[in-house]
Amino acid sequence: MWLRVQVFALRDAGDLAENATAYVSLEPCNHYGRTPPCTEALIKAKVKEVVVGMTDPNPMVASKGIEKLRNAGIDVRVGMEEALCLRLNEAYIHRMLTGKAFATLRTTLSMNGIVINQIGSGADQPGGYYSQLAKEYDGVIISSDMAKATTLPISREAGAKQPLYIIIAQEEGSKLHIPFLDEESASSAIVLADSPVTVEPSGVSVSVLDQMNLESVLQLLADRGLCSVLVDFIDDGAGLVSLLKNFQEDKLVQKVVVELSPVWMVSPGLSDLAFGGSQSFPLKNVEHKEVNRTLLLEGYL
Repeated sequence: MWLRVQVFALRDAGDLAENATAYVSLEPCNHYGRTPPCTEALIKAKVKEVVVGMTDPNPMVASKGIEKLRNAGIDVRVGMEEALCLRLNEAYIHRMLTGKAFATLRTTLSMNGIVINQIGSGADQPGGYYSQLAKEYDGVIISSDMAKATTLPISREAGAKQPLYIIIAQEEGSKLHIPFLDEESASSAIVLADSPVTVEPSGVSVSVLDQMNLESVLQLLADRGLCSVLVDFIDDGAGLVSLLKNFQEDKLVQKVVVELSPVWMVSPGLSDLAFGGSQSFPLKNVEHKEVNRTLLLEGYL
């Protein structure tokens, strides 16, 4: 979720901000929200110059913040490290332009292309790739099958704000018990269902969707203030399988993270080799690295 960190940074700086140069990755806002406008805070702090990485795509801002700072006599430079700032703010930009949360699909595969229902060794420990990934997202989408586990991977990075768990419940029945939650932590998850369902523990927010598809889910999450979500395909639960149907054609997922585990899966009813698929979607800006004997691949759709 998007916070106006400039306001809090200037409060911490106090008088030290006077005649200073402020560096911001995104154009300072010029409207009231949960905090006063960032432009007012910068003007009040008497900064001499503001270096802006990129203009804000939010129509409520749309260069008005830059204009207000210049009218107040503050020097403003725009476009410093713009490419880096566009990458840093990609989720916010996507939400502003589409009205939907930025979605990243994550999964772990065996060497023969089978989904594995666990992450690699050390991935959820401090410094592990999953622990770092979880702290970057406002929410994590999981299936109701996964929600029935006693524990879930979380971010163990120091000071990390845990993501909101978004549980997809399709054809779940009238009750859903979530073992990893209690009444105190109930607000850390929401349930999106295709029919009314009673959730234990009480206090978990439940929304019944007329249409259970990824587009509706991402719009609802954006309306709730989430900019980015991780779709964690850690099992082949029916809820996530149907949710992800046609996600490529509809351009609903922007990024893919695949952990390739050095194992060969053999299971009754499954081919030892994964075949099929009528279309391929080449990934862009692909990056890869080896982590604890697994290969981690990231790319954009």
